[in-house]
Amino acid sequence: MKEDTYKTIKKPSEEILFKEKGSKFFGYAFPVLTEDDVKEKLELLKKKHHSARHFCYAYQIGIEKTQYRANDDGEPNNSAGLPIYGQIQSFGVTNILVVSVRYFGGTKLDVGGLISAYKTSAQLALEASEILVKTIDVNYQLKFNYDLMNVVQRIIKEKNLEIVSQTLEMDCEYVISVRKNDAKAIFTIFDSLYKLTIKKC
Repeated sequence: MKEDTYKTIKKPSEEILFKEKGSKFFGYAFPVLTEDDVKEKLELLKKKHHSARHFCYAYQIGIEKTQYRANDDGEPNNSAGLPIYGQIQSFGVTNILVVSVRYFGGTKLDVGGLISAYKTSAQLALEASEILVKTIDVNYQLKFNYDLMNVVQRIIKEKNLEIVSQTLEMDCEYVISVRKNDAKAIFTIFDSLYKLTIKKC
């Protein structure tokens, strides 16, 4: 993968079910951007599976600076959250929450059995997900007079840039999205235009 791309999932995965010695492990993967997203998804699962014993999960948020958390939710230390997080790392995805909901089946699993079951549940949830490769983008604000409109539009079209927002009042203000690897070159092109100011958002 190029250094200005990352992998995430497009939409929540299908629910998967993995059984081990009578215990049921329901696996899920969700796209998330904030810790509030994580809380919201966990609350939805707790309503859906109100009689389940454990809601073990791991998430990773961020692209260039990432933060993560792994939660065993009452299982023995490091027997659930970390194996789930290991699968997030193995698949190389971010901005993601993976949850394994366990219904106890009457037969206790040893720590090794738990690690294996939670790892498999997470792996199956990720395999059931649609993984996307996205570019890391930089946003620039452009300010210019109307007489530069054609020039600016031509550059945007030629370089295949995305206009995130535009405000057309006394003068023109665009916010454009540029792929990180191209950001310096694009900045230089716009910066060289007379009577146009460009700055990073």
